[in-house]
Amino acid sequence: MAARRISSLLSSSATSLGRFSSWGRRIKSFSTAAAAAIDEPIHPSIQIDHTQLLINGQFVDAASGKSFPTVDPRTGDVIARVAEGDLEDVNRAVAAARKAFDEGPWPKMTAYERSRIMLCFADLLEKHTEEVAKLETWDNGKPYEQAAKIEIPMVVRMFRYYAGWADKIHGFTVPADGQHHVQTLHEPYGVCGLIIPWNFPLLLYSWKVGPALACGNTVVLKTAEQTPLSAIYVSKLFHEAGLPPGVLNVVSGFGPTAGAALSSHMDVNKLSFTGSTATGKIVLALAAKSNLKPVTLELGGKSPFIVCKDADVDKAVELAHSALFFNQGQCCCAGSRTLVHESVYDEFVEKAKARALKRVVGDPFKMGIEQGPQIDNEQFKKILKYIRSGIESGATLESGGEQFGSKGYYIQPTVFSNVQDDMLIAKDEIFGPVQSISKFKDLEEVVQRANASSYGLAAGVFTQNIETANTLTRALRVGTVWINCYDIFDAAVPFGGFKMSGQGREKGIYGLSSYLQVKAVVTPLKNPAWL
Repeated sequence: MAARRISSLLSSSATSLGRFSSWGRRIKSFSTAAAAAIDEPIHPSIQIDHTQLLINGQFVDAASGKSFPTVDPRTGDVIARVAEGDLEDVNRAVAAARKAFDEGPWPKMTAYERSRIMLCFADLLEKHTEEVAKLETWDNGKPYEQAAKIEIPMVVRMFRYYAGWADKIHGFTVPADGQHHVQTLHEPYGVCGLIIPWNFPLLLYSWKVGPALACGNTVVLKTAEQTPLSAIYVSKLFHEAGLPPGVLNVVSGFGPTAGAALSSHMDVNKLSFTGSTATGKIVLALAAKSNLKPVTLELGGKSPFIVCKDADVDKAVELAHSALFFNQGQCCCAGSRTLVHESVYDEFVEKAKARALKRVVGDPFKMGIEQGPQIDNEQFKKILKYIRSGIESGATLESGGEQFGSKGYYIQPTVFSNVQDDMLIAKDEIFGPVQSISKFKDLEEVVQRANASSYGLAAGVFTQNIETANTLTRALRVGTVWINCYDIFDAAVPFGGFKMSGQGREKGIYGLSSYLQVKAVVTPLKNPAWL
């Protein structure tokens, strides 16, 4: 779901999403008029009422009294100052979650009651879609239409999905070799530490909070420092839905302080992190060095998008474009290695270039905008550095390659051709709007090259041949293979990676197992009627 800094420990990420390709009219080139329009951003009509930590059902200041700015990526201006949690605040939040689990009503409620509260929250979230989407766009830079029409409905669906599972979690009766009754119980871990990223703040909120609460756990959630506002807002709605105090606690702050404290806390029973592979290693080490808490990791990716010789080139170009440029390229599973069969390569490159030049970049609050700004100045500079690296290493720059406009963190949709596997733009997770296109000769070659990566999160295959699709599906060492589609994230479909893209799965029934322990109960039987 990596090329993100380790110093932002436990807060930055990748991860991905939805059915989204293009809206509205498209420009024919990167015009100066369009670029100038970015300099006059729309001010969203929403008031920010909550910027504190949420601990034990109450909004409170950080123990240190510190706060930090969250920034509008369209301009670099400060939106608001948010409470900066650290070790003492994590301790307070964990203590509240522990009490809510050990003494409070949440795990002792009937599963049906928990389900009703989660469903009520989903209804409130749906009612407040406009406000939530505005916060998500303002803080993150993603197109408002994407947030309002795709992502927030997916969040609502995710909570309804896991609300439906709450009263269907059960163990088994196990036949034993002997006169014993054996049953298994599926029990919540207790206090779960959840660390979400900045690229899809609320979507990843739902992937983690939904199953954790459905299983009866309590939660301490750490938001990404770049995008804290939406999680605070919706957590307030969760309490309005009837969530008891202490069940869901939200701590905003930085990785090396709040994130590290949560990862190494001795009273946290389970940890789930989405972010870079480099940071994931640190999270895992901190968990191991503390109380050996189990960890679910959804990490980086460099996903191959394979266009076979029989592909409909026009459809493949559009799908590959969406697979890479969606969410400004800030997706852990972005199809960032476009591998095209040599017989259609030249045609594909020309059409991919033309499609990138038509991509509508601008203020994400404007209708018809396909691409907003990158998340922050650090990410912006890192992407431009990778683009320079591509040029210097000999790849052909087909389009883009520079800042779009003169203000904010906008980057032109960039396409490289003649990319070689040893180039940084082919190996590293850029996490930006940079498409790298290379050619291949046959299936044996493309499988070898696609798998020659430390990552294994996802892959796309574009072919009309079912045998080719089946061959690649089984040969690719990734957690998800999309055939003639991409970025399909149904609530029931599991998501996670092979190799250094992570461990464990999120979403679907597989996501429940991340938040449940199995207990075997054995009882002797005396003169049983049957075994």
